[in-house]
Amino acid sequence: MDDVSYMVRGSTRAVCQRELDRICRLLGAVPTMLPANTVGRGWTACAAPTTKAPDAEDDVRDPAVSG
Repeated sequence: MDDVSYMVRGSTRAVCQRELDRICRLLGAVPTMLPANTVGRGWTACAAPTTKAPDAEDDVRDPAVSG
């Protein structure tokens, strides 16, 4: 399983697909689950980033500096 995933929920398949496409475009993600109406509360879809988030030790920010 990926460290990060994004879920989209919409009232229709078209809305769900549109927002899944938007998430993928804006965040550099790829679909991992296409829109489906299986949970009974509208349409859902999922995506995951194409690159893995850096680990804590990879974080180069100085902890003494805020902001």
